[in-house]
Amino acid sequence: MPSDGRSLWESIHARGAPRGRLLGRQGEVALADLAHGSSLGGRLEELRGRTVVLVAKDQLAAGLALIELDGVARRMVLCPPDLSLQHLPGVIRGAEADAAVRDAAAAGAEEIGLPLTITARAELSGPVAPRRRTHLTEWILLTSGTTGAPKLVLHTLESLTSALTNEEAPQPPPTWSTFYDIRRYGGLQIFLRGVHAGSLVLSDPAEDVRDFLARAGAAGVTHISGTPSHWRKALMSGVTARIAPRYVRLSGEIADQAVLDGLKAAYPGAIVAHAFASSEAGVAFEVRDGHAGFPKALLGAGGRTELRVVEETLQIRSPGTAQRYLGEGAEALRGADGFVDTGDRVEERAGRYYFMGRRGGVINVGGLKVHPEEVETVINAHPWVRMSLVKARRNPITGAVVTADVVLKDEAPGRPAPEIVMRELTECCKRTLPSHKVPAMIRFVPALEVSPSGKLVRPSA
Repeated sequence: MPSDGRSLWESIHARGAPRGRLLGRQGEVALADLAHGSSLGGRLEELRGRTVVLVAKDQLAAGLALIELDGVARRMVLCPPDLSLQHLPGVIRGAEADAAVRDAAAAGAEEIGLPLTITARAELSGPVAPRRRTHLTEWILLTSGTTGAPKLVLHTLESLTSALTNEEAPQPPPTWSTFYDIRRYGGLQIFLRGVHAGSLVLSDPAEDVRDFLARAGAAGVTHISGTPSHWRKALMSGVTARIAPRYVRLSGEIADQAVLDGLKAAYPGAIVAHAFASSEAGVAFEVRDGHAGFPKALLGAGGRTELRVVEETLQIRSPGTAQRYLGEGAEALRGADGFVDTGDRVEERAGRYYFMGRRGGVINVGGLKVHPEEVETVINAHPWVRMSLVKARRNPITGAVVTADVVLKDEAPGRPAPEIVMRELTECCKRTLPSHKVPAMIRFVPALEVSPSGKLVRPSA
């Protein structure tokens, strides 16, 4: 559903008074109650026309503030809760911020360094003045930069909701949830779907996946999203039966066949879809056929979003593309023809494109390139493997060799001894991959580190 120049609050009300809820770990708020209550303690008017840095730790407080600020603030900067304080001054300068909204758990005014700081709460108080739109608010998302400092990506509500344009509201109204934080692009997409068409159960980074799924199940979640790493952790937890979704979505990382098959087995009655999106390019496509990769037919197909492959790299032109990067000396976000270079390498096989990995993540073995994700796909296909991480180890002869850390599924009747699984993995890699891509060492580990954004933490190749 597009914004059509309306604020988020106006869009939510487009079909009448909203019936949905935002559900946090510690409480919930009915969206309709925002008509006569505020999470900002009656101080919203102080933020009119300002550029506001949102640094609330609590997702419920942050979500309520987003609804209130759109159409009021000139610009909103959505800071994920793990943003380092050392990067905050650069974010403030780049966005030209002059105010902040925080909650009790976030940095104080003296740390933020702005003259106006207002506290957001995960509950409403009133009364409030009638809501009115005076600005086409710019939404600023943060994405990782090559220097470690985040890049500032400028969107509008129209670009953020462009993927919803041709989507009909599911009936009955869905209850959405996501493992993502709603201040990251993937989570924000689910937040916008949830508040437009139903309810949303918010995650908490301190919450165990078992408890989160139990809470989501108790709320009657019907639609849920996360990265493949999120879903592998969920499958490892053994409690996927605590939810019974109609729709399961993966994005943010390569969705290999193993995790797609695992989710289809866990939720046989659900649509299992994987999508490609990025903070800069927007939502490119969604695949629902149960297979990894995407059909070649999507390239050059008519429609609002255009895809092409240039030098094995996916490029996208879309109404969901961000406007530009912010900040002094910011690079161009898109080419002269409007296409965004995603940096994601793809390979065509039998009429289908498969993701190989990031352009900058290649391992160089004696001058030959190895995409870690390609090797992981082979390893993850083994029936007793839950997830893996392929990385480089220095070698005096070839410069580097390939190694793999592997997490096995929990012990169960019939699982072979670890040494047998290791031998099978090595033999499978030798059958499937060129010799320079075969791991020189495979190590079994109890877990792999996942970043706050839900992606495997990868060392520099």
